[in-house]
Amino acid sequence: MFFVVVALVLVVGFLAARMWIERASPRPQNLGVENGRFAPCPASPNCVSTQASPDDTEHYISAIPYNTDLATAHDTIIQIIQQTPRTTIITNSPDYIYAEFRTPLWRFIDDVEFYFDDENKLIHFRSASRLGYGDMGTNRKRMEAIRTTFLRQSDNEGS
Repeated sequence: MFFVVVALVLVVGFLAARMWIERASPRPQNLGVENGRFAPCPASPNCVSTQASPDDTEHYISAIPYNTDLATAHDTIIQIIQQTPRTTIITNSPDYIYAEFRTPLWRFIDDVEFYFDDENKLIHFRSASRLGYGDMGTNRKRMEAIRTTFLRQSDNEGS
């Protein structure tokens, strides 16, 4: 009986903590693109952006080049997002996508934005954790995986 009570307390505590995380992490007010630019990353290491200075090795990450039309590049990114578990697309316009990605266990929310610079044929992106300081490289790994998938799919389309 003791173990059942302990297990119940742990489950209730876990669920309460997840609910707290949801409420403690409201959607940021600085999302979107203004004059072709995202908001800068905060000083914390839990954000990557193609628009950070290349000298800022903690935050900078390369943009994704594309050689198709804008609609095809956009649709490919949408497909990649939709194939990723625990994601929700919040904003979907022709040159901008905003999606929320959640971590598996605690459901921490990361805000991920894509901006399609059709003039330069680049997909700029920013991925930032809402809570905490570090992310153990989660945002960078996610965006590198999206880049790899996008480029692989683009190569297959061109073949």
